[in-house]
Amino acid sequence: MVIIGGGGHAKVVIEALRAAGFPPPLGIIDPRPPAPAVLGVPVLGGDEMLERLRAGGPCAAVVAVGHNLARQRVGDRLAALGFALPPVLHPAAHCSPSAVVEEGAVVMARACLGPESRIGRLAIVNTGAVVEHDNRLGQAAHVAPGCALAGGVVVGERALVGIGSAVRQGIVIGADAVVGAGSAVVRDVPPGARVGGTPAVPLRPPR
Repeated sequence: MVIIGGGGHAKVVIEALRAAGFPPPLGIIDPRPPAPAVLGVPVLGGDEMLERLRAGGPCAAVVAVGHNLARQRVGDRLAALGFALPPVLHPAAHCSPSAVVEEGAVVMARACLGPESRIGRLAIVNTGAVVEHDNRLGQAAHVAPGCALAGGVVVGERALVGIGSAVRQGIVIGADAVVGAGSAVVRDVPPGARVGGTPAVPLRPPR
């Protein structure tokens, strides 16, 4: 197992891996690491290490990159190189038996996944977030710490629901949209839009 990215998100991922009983990571891949090690896990080098590691035999990776588009691109490259991308569920998360967590997704401590929710490939459900029944999180989406998504919410690919936000049941948040911190989303959010406030209103038009 290698971890891609050595920033703050890597710290949370490392502790989730340890809590979930994964084998100790071999190291971290980061072309511009902030430190030579993160929580005792050494930085091995930059992207040039990936093909060498893969050539050594079967290898898995966790993408610890907070930026949604970058995480998706890195995940796609790793898959093309033949890396496995296991989902990571912190044991302190509550995951319904009928919930589905796809490859490369990470579910942090105290998160709650309701019945028949689906967490897309490379998505993040961060610390203490509630993703209720029948939610759909698209590829590389991010539900930030302390969010609450009521039933039947759809979060599009690479969309971000900012820290502490609440989303009404049945809402659709489009791909690449951003919901500002502490917002109350009571209307659908178009793809690429930025919204914020209580209730959430457009902060800029969709791209």
